[in-house]
Formats: sequence, C-alpha cells, structure tokens
Amino acid sequence: MALVLVVFSLAASSCDETTKGKRPKISDFDNRAAEIKPSDSLQYGSTYLSVYSQIYSFSENAIHDLTATVSFHNTSSSENIIITKADYFNTDGDIIKSYVNTPVYIRPLETLQIVIAEEDEDGGTGGNFIFDWAKAPEKPEPLFEAVMISTVGQQGLSFTTVGRRIQ
Repeated sequence: MALVLVVFSLAASSCDETTKGKRPKISDFDNRAAEIKPSDSLQYGSTYLSVYSQIYSFSENAIHDLTATVSFHNTSSSENIIITKADYFNTDGDIIKSYVNTPVYIRPLETLQIVIAEEDEDGGTGGNFIFDWAKAPEKPEPLFEAVMISTVGQQGLSFTTVGRRIQ
C-alpha cells in the first residue's frame, strides 16, 4: 500500500511541471521606447516570419490549434537593436495586430517575446509577422523565430520557423 501511495504521489507532483520555477517574462513594449535621431547612422531592414495558429491534420477538415511563441533576439553582444514595427497578419494578409507602435530597443543578447495563445485562431493556417528594425553598422542583424506547440493528453507536436530578411 505504501508503494502505491509513493507512486501516486510522484505521478501527481510531476503533472504540474509547467508551473514550477520562474515564469518567463512576457515583453512589455510600452516601457522600451527608443529614440532614433536623424544623426544616427543606422542600417535598416525588414524580416518576414511565418507563424501558425492552426495546422491541418489528416485532411482539410481537421485542424489543430497551436500556441506560438514569437521571439526577437538581439544577436549583438555590444549594441542595442531597435524594432520599429512588429505587425501580425492572418492567412488572408489582413493585419490582426500591431505589437510595436513606437520604436523599442532590445539590449545586447536580450530576447523579447510575444505569445499567441492556443485559443487565438485569428492568424489561421498561414499567419505571419513583418518586423522592421534598425541596427548599428557592422553589427549583426536581429534573429526572429517562432515556436509552435500543441499538446493533447500524452500527444504533442511542436515545430519552429525562422525569419527571412526581405529588405
């Protein structure tokens, strides 16, 4: 009987792994205002990132909803990067939300994140982001990635996408 209680106790305590430890900080863009002066000699670019709120399974009639974590990485170890736009679009190309309304900074080697909840189906099967950014000359470009995940019972799926510079 004692063995059954120990096994049950261990199983019950392992079911709550997602709430243990420090929770990640979701980015607050409003408190990261960056000023771009005309005298700044910055290089500008745009990056496209596909982000899936849903994917098809078995046929076009079965869809799985996904949680997406969108990460903006500053790959420079010495200079801030400035994000001037982070717009989210749905499968039809309609804008869903602008996450960055004024320029924001990302400190060296820092990562900012946006989480799109599993129940948020607005992006659909072909959602995407367009990021506009500025960096110091001779410094590396930012890296944009998304991790999509879904779990049901003991089944799970996950995959990643990486941004591609478009200008």
